[in-house]
Amino acid sequence: MLNSGDQGPSIIYRNRQMTRSVVHATAGGEAAVFSTRCPDKTTPNEDVAAIIPCGKDSSVLIVADGMGGHSAGEVASALAVREMVLAINEALQQKSMLRIGIINGFERANLAVQAMGTGSGTTLAVVEISKREVRPYHAGDSIALVVGSRGKIKLETTSHSPVGFGLAAGLLNSSEAMEHAERHVILNAIGSPSMRIEIGSPIRLAARDSVMLASDGLTDNVTVQEAIARIRKGSIGDCANELTQLATDRMAHPDQGRPCKPDDLTVLLFRR
Repeated sequence: MLNSGDQGPSIIYRNRQMTRSVVHATAGGEAAVFSTRCPDKTTPNEDVAAIIPCGKDSSVLIVADGMGGHSAGEVASALAVREMVLAINEALQQKSMLRIGIINGFERANLAVQAMGTGSGTTLAVVEISKREVRPYHAGDSIALVVGSRGKIKLETTSHSPVGFGLAAGLLNSSEAMEHAERHVILNAIGSPSMRIEIGSPIRLAARDSVMLASDGLTDNVTVQEAIARIRKGSIGDCANELTQLATDRMAHPDQGRPCKPDDLTVLLFRR
C-alpha cells in the first residue's frame, strides 16, 4: 500500500492469484477487485489493479496489463501504477484537480517504463470518480465501461487496437472481433515514445450505475453484453465473482463456438 496523504492508503493488487473478489469501501460506494494469473501459467501475473481514495466522495480506479518477456511486463505494469499513485498523491497534497494528477501520472509512467530499457510496456485504464461524475482516461486495450441498472451503456472506451477501432467504426461485430487474428495487437501503450492519452468527457454517475475496468483477459473471453448482464445489479462482490468465473471457465475449457483466449484476468467494479 502507498500513502495517499490524508485520504487513506492506496490499495494495490500486484501479481495476485485470486479465486474470489475482495470488496473495499471507497468514494461513498463499494469497489470489488479480482485479479488472477492465466491458467497453467508459471510466470507472474502481469496485471495490476489499484484503488486510490481521494476523499469522502472521490476515488481513482486503475487497471494495467503489462507486456514483455519473462517478468518485464509485470514490472512495467507495477511501475506504471506506482507512478500514477505518486502523481495523484502530489496533486492531492497541492490541492490540484485530480485530472492534473492523472495526466501527470500517465506521463510519468510512460517515461519510467521507457527508462527500464527492456522494450516492455503496459496498458493503463483509469477512472476518476468525483462526487456524482465519472471520467475515463486510457492508453491501450484495457477497457472502462459504465452501465445503468437496466443495462444501458452510458460509457464504453474504444480499445487502441485494429480490432477496437474496427468495432467502433462498425466494420466488425463483437463475434468477429473476438475471433480476429489481430486481436492481440495494440497500437498505443505506456512505454511507447508515441504514447497518447485518451481522455473521455465526464458523465453523471446515477445511483446504482456500475463502473467496470478490465484487462483483455476479460474482453477476449466474455462479450460486453455478457458482462453487462452480470454487473448491472446484485451485490458488487457477487457480480465480480460471477463475471470472472465465466471468463476463467472459458479459458480453462475450450468449446467450439465460444471465445477462449487464456490470459491474465483483472476486473475492478464500482457502484454506489
